[in-house]
Formats: sequence, C-alpha cells, structure tokens
Amino acid sequence: MEAGVRLRAALADLVLMSVTLGSLAQVGENRKFQTPQTSNSQAASDRWDLRPDSQAAEELQKGTALTRAGSFAEAIPHLLAARGRVSNDYAASFNLSLCFVATGQPTQAIPILTGLRAAGHNNADVNNLLAQAYVGDGQNRKAMEALQEASKLTPENEKLYLFVADACMAKQEYAVGLQVVDLGLDHLPNSAYLHYQRGMFLASLDELDAGKKDFDQARGLAPETEIAFVAAAQKAMFEGDVSDAVRAAREGVKKGYHHYLLLTLLGEALLRSGIAPGQPEFTEAQEALEKSVAERPNYAGSQLALGKLALLGNRMDDAIAHLETARDLNPNDASVYSNLAAAYRRRGDLQKAQNMLAVLANLNQAQAEKFRSAPEDQKPGYAASGKGRSETTEHP
Repeated sequence: MEAGVRLRAALADLVLMSVTLGSLAQVGENRKFQTPQTSNSQAASDRWDLRPDSQAAEELQKGTALTRAGSFAEAIPHLLAARGRVSNDYAASFNLSLCFVATGQPTQAIPILTGLRAAGHNNADVNNLLAQAYVGDGQNRKAMEALQEASKLTPENEKLYLFVADACMAKQEYAVGLQVVDLGLDHLPNSAYLHYQRGMFLASLDELDAGKKDFDQARGLAPETEIAFVAAAQKAMFEGDVSDAVRAAREGVKKGYHHYLLLTLLGEALLRSGIAPGQPEFTEAQEALEKSVAERPNYAGSQLALGKLALLGNRMDDAIAHLETARDLNPNDASVYSNLAAAYRRRGDLQKAQNMLAVLANLNQAQAEKFRSAPEDQKPGYAASGKGRSETTEHP
C-alpha cells in the first residue's frame, strides 16, 4: 500500500469537497483537495442572481456542477467566465480555487484565496483550502499559519486537520503532516482518524514503533469500525506481516465494510502474498480492487494495485491503462514508474520504458536531495530522537 493513504473526503453543503488521502467516515466521491463543512460555507450557495449577468450566472452554475462531479479541469473555464460578473462572487472564487488546487495548480489558487480573506471571508473553509494550497506549493510555514487560523475559528472540526494532513501525505511532507495531526490531537485527543493518520506519518518517517501505537489507539477508539480494520491491516502491512494484513482486511470486508481503502489493502496484501493467475486468491484480489476502483476511480492506490495485478496476469494493455491513471493521480509515486517501465518493456515499447526509468531516476534524485537539504527536525528519526514533539506529546 502506498504511504500516501487517502484518509478522508467530504461533500460540503453546497460546494464539492473532494478527496485528499480517503473517506473513512464521510460520503464523498472525488479526488484530492478538500475543505471542511462549516456554517461559513453558506456563502458559496446555489442562490444565483440572474440580474447582473445571466450568462455569467449560468457559467457559475455549470462550473459548480462540474466541481461537484469532480471534473475540476472542465470546471475551471466556466468559473473563470463567471468570476467578477456574478453577485455571488465568493462562490465563483472559492470553487475556482478548489479546482486549481485539485488540478495541481496551487500558485493559481493562493492569490484568489488570500484575496477572499482580505475581502472579509476569513473563514475556516478559506483558510483550510489555503493551507492545502500552500502545502502544494511547498510553503509549509504559511500552510501551518493558515491552518492555525482555521483552527482558531473551529478548533474541534476534525476535517480541518485531516484534509491538510492528507495534502502533506500527497506531497510526502511527513514531518509537516505530523505537526498538523498533533495540532488536531491537541483539540481532539480521541479522534481515531487523527491517530490513524499520525501512525501513517510516523511510519513514513521510519518511526514504525511509535506509529504502531497510534494504529492501536485508532482501533481502540473506534473498535469494529472501518477505521479499526484499516488501521489493523495497514499496521500489518508496515510490519511486513502480509498474512495478518489479509486476515484483518478480509474480516472487515466480511463484516460488511466495503470501503475502497479497505478493499485496496486487501488486494495489495494478496498481491504481496505471492498469488498467481488461476488461484482463487488472484480472483479475490481482482474483485476487491475492481470494487475499489468502481467506488473511487480517482484513488491512485487501487489503480496502481490493479495495474500490478494485470501485469502479473500478462495483460499489458490493462496494466498500462491502470498504471497511467495512477501516474496521473500521483505523479510522485516511484513505484508507478518502475511498474510502467516493466509493462512498456514487455509490450515492446522500449523507448517508453526508458522514459519511465528516467523519470524514476529523477524522482529518486530529487527525494535524496530533499532529504539532504531538509532541516534536522524534518528528517527520519527526528520524531523519536527526544527533540521532536511526537515523542513527548501524549494523547489518550
């Protein structure tokens, strides 16, 4: 299972709030960047005023509908056409920012969101989306400042912290993500979801022993729920105990939890167990992953696992289709490129295989440089070194 597990998604009252790390407790249908559901989001309502410019109002309505459907790139031109020409300009600007962040254009979203704050919309939704945009743009200090502002307004809004944490996971900013969830746990010490996410960050920082405690806390705080089975399976995967991961995921599915993340864990664990085409476990893995993709086609983890399964089954066209989708969704995942290189090579596309290996080499080099240049408090091992907050902070 990729480290960047998608943890939450939500559908706000009137504006689509799409997935960043996976909805374990909320209903949501789409991809990455989100904003929490608060009373302040009422300003982004469907109350179109046709008098100023009926065509612009129609563009706004189309843009918001596309945003709700997760068609972020398609929504952008409609929202651009509406912005500045409708009475409800907050809706146009906010939704446009959401689409820019979701399509990997945080630098386009930041000035719009800071403009909204300056214009009197200094609410939790704007600050939370701004924090995600800053994470996407590599401005981590400003991201924390925006999140802290949002937290002051609604300190017990769990989604505030989960969404920004998920953005950090997607950017592999694990140390910053740890700060985010610790801030959330200061206000919500019994949040199973925050403990789960904290476990993910710690494990990603090579602090698995500390992370396992948070996985166990997540299970203890919400026993017999989706998050409990996900935490159990994920903990086992990090420990390399594939059989226990399969057992935990199967148990959750048997109890009626068919969440895409649990299904992906089941499929990935079965893959790691050494299954082969023709075996019942191979069929089980394929069915689980296909169900996961049907529920959440924009989750990179299930697309990647389905691609690997197709590669194992010597179905190169299917493998490449799923792996290219995973690449679009998570272009920083090195394992996508290694599998794509293998798939293209086996299909005879040697140049494309070489291209994938070149991208992989660049990613590895960039990651190594990022580690070398990172402050000491953002390097693996720091969290449990006695200097970091994560070792000294206790959460019940």
